[in-house]
Amino acid sequence: MSISPLQCCINPSILSADFVNLEAELARIGNADAVHVDVMDNHFVPNLTIGLPVVERLQKVSPVPLDVHLMISDVDRWAPSYAEAGVASVTFHVEASDAPIKLARELRARGAKAGMALRPATSVEPYLHMLSELDMLLIMTVEPGFGGQSFLDVVLPKIRRAREAIEGSGVDVAIQVDGGITEETITRAAEAGANVFVAGSAVYGKSSPADAIASLRDAGQRAFTAALHSSHT
Repeated sequence: MSISPLQCCINPSILSADFVNLEAELARIGNADAVHVDVMDNHFVPNLTIGLPVVERLQKVSPVPLDVHLMISDVDRWAPSYAEAGVASVTFHVEASDAPIKLARELRARGAKAGMALRPATSVEPYLHMLSELDMLLIMTVEPGFGGQSFLDVVLPKIRRAREAIEGSGVDVAIQVDGGITEETITRAAEAGANVFVAGSAVYGKSSPADAIASLRDAGQRAFTAALHSSHT
């Protein structure tokens, strides 16, 4: 999963897919940049989804790279196993990690891109020094745990601050947003500086997920490119 800093990516969330037919659901999003796989343990978040055995099986059958989002406690212990499964990227929540820099390095050492996630109320400022250790920063635009929530505009200043820091430091870090992404909200998130978008019902809730992906990617790319051009003029 190679992410250009100027490229907008759409990573549909299988949280909105039919869990009985996941292989078929993956086939419906063959034009996606990756598939976002939400792992929840009913401890860090009040919901339970899938774990390592299912992710290992998905890795074998998915036509697109796996972007694994760990919403779990004891993430320092469990995250490296997901990287060893061969997935493209593993994102952990900084709130659940005792040693986030060490963990990010372990993920990279095992061949996965390292992502770090922040809940909506978690400030980005204390972690800007970590940018060089990361491939992606995930800024949650809803409270993690459930799909179908509304986008939180209060998070937009945090996205802007992260984008400014990335541009200022020259590191190649993608900014992912997850929660409430639609054709309307993707524009606001992209204008703020996000370039990787997790979309659940906005993709799987459509009659043609492939067309929805293409439409979302186009809307995001136009807004992101315009914002980037404006900031450089």
